[in-house]
Order: sequence, then C-alpha cells, then structure tokens
Amino acid sequence: MTKIDTVTVALTGASGLPYGLRLIECLLRAGKRVWVMYSQAAQVVAKQEMNLTLPSRPEAFQQWLQERYQAADGQLAVFGREAWFAPPASGSNPADAMVICPCSMGTLAAVAHGMSDNLIERAADVMLKEQRKLVLVPREAPLSVIHLENMLKLAHLGVCILPPSPGFYTHPQTIDDMVDFVVARILDQLAVPHQLLPRWGESHHAGE
Repeated sequence: MTKIDTVTVALTGASGLPYGLRLIECLLRAGKRVWVMYSQAAQVVAKQEMNLTLPSRPEAFQQWLQERYQAADGQLAVFGREAWFAPPASGSNPADAMVICPCSMGTLAAVAHGMSDNLIERAADVMLKEQRKLVLVPREAPLSVIHLENMLKLAHLGVCILPPSPGFYTHPQTIDDMVDFVVARILDQLAVPHQLLPRWGESHHAGE
C-alpha cells in the first residue's frame, strides 16, 4: 500500500460526528497532514449529538481544531464547500486518501453518480479518478435498495464501505470505547498505526 501522509476527512450530515472528530484527532496525533471539509448539515448534527457549535467559517473551524487537538503548524487545513482552488479539488494535488465520516446517504449517492456540486463531492470524485484510497462511513438504518445499490456500485470501483458498527468482543465500557472501535477500523484501512484497542487474539490487557 502506498505510504499515506495526507488524509482528507469530510464530515457530512449523517449521525456519527464523534467518529469523524476522533478520526481527525488520531490522524493528527499520528503525524499525518489532515485536510478537513464539512457540510452545513454536519454543523447541525454536531450541535445535536455533541452539543458542539462548529464555526461556520473554515478559518475559524481550523483554529478551533488546531487548539482542540494541538496540531502542528501546517499540519491541518480546513476548506469551505465552495473552495474550488483547494488542493483536494484537483487530481494534480490530491490527498493520499480520503475518508467521509460520517457519510450521509445523499453524499454517498452523489459520489456514486459522479456528482461534483461541492468540494466534498469533487474531492471524492478526484479520489476515484486518481485511484486513491476512499473510505465511506455511512450511517443509516434500515438501508433501502437504493442505498445498497449505490454502495455496491462504489464497492465495485474499489471504495471501502465501512459502516460504523462497533463490535462487543472488546467489552466496551463507554461510548468512547465504541467510537474508538470504529475509528480503529478506519485507521487500519489507511495503514495508520494506533493503539486504540487490542488486536483479535491479543489479551485485552496486553501492554497494560
């Protein structure tokens, strides 16, 4: 697998903002450069799920993330939905990988059908055409035939469809434990080392 240094993380309006923010935190701590995009719906979900008011201006959101996760200078950038001159918008300067987490069914459908009406959709389209790693973390239940057909179409194109389905064999004690289970699976797809939970077959207390 190609070494991944830069990851685009897109936050959309599906339930599951804690996964996306934790992913950003873990990528920054792993020393990766992170490009962040977020939709207006993601701001609504953040308020509902986490009682967080995400800044509307990308510059303000970048500063908020920088302070929250102590990112190094130049390690983090946040782009607005209409920032067509941002690096992720072009195949001449794409990220090494992209994760849409959480991924709404609307965004998933747009990606499956090659829409590029905003920077998130365009960045995903770039990942597909440049054959870079693209991970979608869709959260919906139950799934309609349309949802499943869109996921199958993307899977045939090499996209990783990774529903946020926490396992219980690690005996999670908190919501944070369940969030980390999903984020660990995403990091594994990106080949980013982590210590979020023990590997299958390892003692739950290994390394303690």
